[in-house]
Amino acid sequence: MRTGRVMRAWCAALVLGSMLAVPHPALADTIEDGLRHYKAGDHAAAAEIFRDLARDGSARAQYNLAVLYDHGRGVEQSTVEAVRWYRAAAEQGNAEAQYNLAVSYADGEGVAQDNEAAVRWYRTAAAQGHPRARYNLAVAYTDGRGVPQDDTKAVEWFRAAAEEGHVSAHFNLGVMHGEGRGVPQDDAEAVRWFRAAADQGHVYAQYNLGVRYATGKGVVQDNVTAHVWTTLAMRGGDLKARRNLEIIAARLSDSELDAARKRADALWAGQGEPLER
Repeated sequence: MRTGRVMRAWCAALVLGSMLAVPHPALADTIEDGLRHYKAGDHAAAAEIFRDLARDGSARAQYNLAVLYDHGRGVEQSTVEAVRWYRAAAEQGNAEAQYNLAVSYADGEGVAQDNEAAVRWYRTAAAQGHPRARYNLAVAYTDGRGVPQDDTKAVEWFRAAAEEGHVSAHFNLGVMHGEGRGVPQDDAEAVRWFRAAADQGHVYAQYNLGVRYATGKGVVQDNVTAHVWTTLAMRGGDLKARRNLEIIAARLSDSELDAARKRADALWAGQGEPLER
């Protein structure tokens, strides 16, 4: 392994006068040294440090080196090398590496496309609480990719992802409850999950919540609130929202329309970048 940039101080033993200073061995580079170089923009130096540590068996370094190969930062871009190092870290239990290895199998990047292998690694990462792995495992069950199609198991994994704060899992639970897929059909429960996602800026959830308030499906009918959520969906880029907004606006008085616009402006200012445009 290469010696590090951080050195111990030279020390001198003072016995009956001055003696020659004796250097301590150099400290090896650490993950933090690599991250410091990376943040400073010296990706090649970071890659060199991560490579040395990865060869010595550091799962964190193996994962970081894989990311550099994945994006071509400090090294020549190579999805094959990325998969090699993701696998090394994944086999040591690194959940992020397990997830990225699963994505590589799902997309066929750096390795032959294999949905069953993708599901195995999603499941491994999901068991460690990885929210995106849980979400993608739910999608695999929804679509029947790599596993037999099973809406009940999809709902279980969407719920597990939602418990870890995955916004799209909240939205999809709304869809599953609204359509009665994997759970009994329940409009009120659908609204609850759409609201959870909409509050976090999920555009499709905002659109669906607008429809629910406009029609009174699963919630007390309220055109002002329907206008608010549909406005947010339109601003977030939902193409169907504009037409709905015109229909809802025609039902409102001038004062109601003004109130709806003010509420939408306040929510828009506070939600940050819209999600799932």
